[in-house]
Amino acid sequence: MADKKIYDMKKNRGMNFGLVIFLVILLYIVIAVVNYFSQKHIESYQVLMGSLSTNNIYKGVALRNELIVRSDKAGYVNYFARESQRVGVGNLVYSLDESNKLASYFANNTEGTSLTAKDLGELKTDILSFVNEFDPTHYATVYDFKYSVEGTVLKLSNANILSDIEKINSQGALDLVTFNYAPSSGYVIYSTDGYEDLTLNDMTAELYDYKNYSKNQLISNELVGEGDPVYKLSTSEDWSIVIKTDPEKADELVKEEYVKVKFLKNQDTSWGKVSVYNNADGDTFVMLSFTNSMLSFCTDRFIDIELILQEDNGLKVPNSAIVNKEFFIIPKDYITKGGNSNNSGVLRQIYLEDGSTSTEFVETTIYNETEDEYYLDDLSLRMGDILVKTDSGSTLTLSKKGSLIGVYNINKGYADFKQINILYSNDEYSIIKPNTIYGLCTYDYIVLDASSVNDDELIYD
Repeated sequence: MADKKIYDMKKNRGMNFGLVIFLVILLYIVIAVVNYFSQKHIESYQVLMGSLSTNNIYKGVALRNELIVRSDKAGYVNYFARESQRVGVGNLVYSLDESNKLASYFANNTEGTSLTAKDLGELKTDILSFVNEFDPTHYATVYDFKYSVEGTVLKLSNANILSDIEKINSQGALDLVTFNYAPSSGYVIYSTDGYEDLTLNDMTAELYDYKNYSKNQLISNELVGEGDPVYKLSTSEDWSIVIKTDPEKADELVKEEYVKVKFLKNQDTSWGKVSVYNNADGDTFVMLSFTNSMLSFCTDRFIDIELILQEDNGLKVPNSAIVNKEFFIIPKDYITKGGNSNNSGVLRQIYLEDGSTSTEFVETTIYNETEDEYYLDDLSLRMGDILVKTDSGSTLTLSKKGSLIGVYNINKGYADFKQINILYSNDEYSIIKPNTIYGLCTYDYIVLDASSVNDDELIYD
């Protein structure tokens, strides 16, 4: 048997490049994560043009020229004019039946009486309007609406039967019935609430408390006594809404003289003339007077409105970005040019080793100016530094300081204070004047939280 040769086969164990690459990537990720959490990260905000929606919604009390018409005798009242209908002098509004025969006649003759398409359309509009405006906190308005619909249906039915008035006369149904006509022109309202004679000088805070408000709905076919109210007339297109507000808002509105008002009930708008009254309790009331739109609200005492005030657009910034910072204030003639550039700065007095004095140029940034003075940062200057005027050699000891409102601009990679002029603000944002000399421009980036940075601090992405 031939000898067998046995060879020692060694495995080639070369470097595993896949494992090396994985370890390198893992190391890189670990270093990146450590660096990320070890660095201070500042959240930025891009400045854009915008405006604010301020809360200018108020509940107002409507004041009108209202004439309450009272019954001159006892009897059952039946209405023929629709609520909110305008009547002229001498137009029929209601009848008064001492025997209640007319009510019986109406009850026996309403069969076959139908409402016209126009009548049904008006009822449908009233129902939809109530559904859209219903506030569960004012549940009593459900009963007012119920009485209003019942009264409207009766009035429409009565009006249809009245067209056959000659037939009613021939049956002797009118022996104890008197027909009553409008004493003046106006809009018919079938309710009273005790607010009819109010003027601006009578306003108090209690009048706005809906819990204390009571509305007396006047219903057709009800028995009334002598002197009882049977309806009222709103006799003028001139009317007003009075809102309760603070003195600052009142002053703002007075300056406007006329204010655009949106009625939340139907989203219509109108211009109201402004008047102000402060009562003995220190409450401030603003009356907005109108010469139109009264018909839409002649049955409403409380009306929700929004004041549409003219507000300029500007740069919109979060209030969290706004900071108040102190600066040195110096006369303008102490600013000079020098150093290795054409940048602005001041000459500061220094003492040499031999005790003599000299000056050094200190570059500084100007953050705002008035007619005679500049606002300079306090990073390179100190309280008590002596500044030298270039031309005359006069000196000034730094002591005067003032504060500016601003934000930190980070366009250059560090926190650079920029002064701002706030036009108006709410709880979250402020609108500032755009394109000022030392301020911001559209699309600038600022620090979202001003308390998270210091002046000239580097900002990392």
